[in-house]
Parts: sequence; structure tokens; C-alpha cells
Amino acid sequence: MSDKVLVEQRGHVLLVTINRPEARNAVDLDVCVGVGDAVEQAEADPEIRALVLTGAGEQAFCAGADLKAIARGEPILPPGKEHWSFAGFVNHFTRKPTIAAVNGNALGGGTELALACDLVVAVETANFGLPEVKRGLVAAAGGAFRITRQLPTRVGLELLLTGRPMPAEEALRWGLVNRIVPSGEALSAALELAETIAANAPLAVQASKRIAYGVAEGERADEEALWKLNNGIIPEIMRSADAKEGPTAFAEKRAPVWTAR
Repeated sequence: MSDKVLVEQRGHVLLVTINRPEARNAVDLDVCVGVGDAVEQAEADPEIRALVLTGAGEQAFCAGADLKAIARGEPILPPGKEHWSFAGFVNHFTRKPTIAAVNGNALGGGTELALACDLVVAVETANFGLPEVKRGLVAAAGGAFRITRQLPTRVGLELLLTGRPMPAEEALRWGLVNRIVPSGEALSAALELAETIAANAPLAVQASKRIAYGVAEGERADEEALWKLNNGIIPEIMRSADAKEGPTAFAEKRAPVWTAR
């Protein structure tokens, strides 16, 4: 396994750390494989009763996809396992409860990772948000539909359509996160929460999660049509002139000129 993802078992909890602090824990192919394999490990091991996902350092939980890797033409989804989706995680269901320990900013793909977790603990300095529209893009890793399910519709739509960041305190108020803690304490708080869950009867916990999400045969039935819609629309957006203009303008440090083409 690449050292870009660290996996450690602590009792009945599997701790998974995206270990690229120099890249703000951006996701490349190695990260996707490492996190995806860790989810498979947690799902298969009866001794694992909860999974905690975090990022290395205190600057960022995850900055989203590694744009430099993408610019080099490198894939960030492993062939044959594309169904895991972003970071090997956002559409990779496990019966084991998952907790995000948001140790820093979680924008774009970072927010989508948090949305994919069952519970979220964040430091008080963290920010959440889906700024993709500012770059001519769409929050394609589940964010476009999960944000309006996990927040009141109008609050979620405001984040989605404006791209503005939401501070951790506001995220707590709207229920996007379970609790906020001082800087440097997200991991310890998330592990404590995971251990509380792990002390309960594992089969009952897993069954409760499956019922809560309406999961049959490892798939969330409530999201199946939304993923199909999402995956059908995204290629059209990615071929647009605006999708090219947004990242180019960002790299050139200028305002984008949109053409709606």
C-alpha cells in the first residue's frame, strides 16, 4: 500500500489517514486505491466496528482531486473499481459506521467526503463548501445531491449555486456536522465517538445503519437514480467551454469569462 494512505487498527476502529499534507491531502490514484482498499478491509473484518477517515496535518482535511495529476493525464479512479467513485469512498458503501475527522478545511471533494460519512467531527476553524461552479464545474462526487439532503433544501442550494464556504460553526447549526472541537482535537474526538459506537452490539449497529439508509445488497436504493443522473450529466459539463475556462482563469489568476457553451 502507498504511504499516501495510512491505515491503522485501534481496537475495533480502523483509522484511515490521507497522508499528503504537502498537497493539502488531494486525491490521486494511489489515495483512491488506498482508501478504497481500507473500506474493503473494514467491511470484511468482523473485528472492525467503525471507520474513521481523516487527513494528515492541520491545514486541510482534503482539497479534492489532485488537479496536477489530472493535468498530466493520470486517472484518479482505479480501472475496474470506478464504482467506488471519488477517493475510493463516496459511493463505496460499508455496513460499518464511518466518521470524518475534519482536521482542516474541507472544500470541494473534501466536503463530498464528509457528506459520504455517517458522522462528522470538525475543528472550529474548518470550512465546508462546494466551489465547483466558480470553476465551471459541478460537484460530481455526490455533493450536488447530498448537500440538499443533509441540509435544508434552500441552505444546501445556496452553497451549491453560490460556491460560498460555510464555517464549521454554521455547519454545526444546520446539522451538517455532529460536533466541533478546538484545533488539533478532531481526531481524538472522532475516535472517542467511534469507540462509543464500537462498544455496542456490532450486528445491531450495522443493521440499524442499513435500515436508516434503505440499503439492500450493498446499494443505497435512495441514491441509485441520483447517481445515474449525476453520471449522465457530468460528461456533458466537462466537454463545455466553461469547464475549460474556469480552471484556466484560476491558473492565470483572472476572472473567468463565461460563455454558457
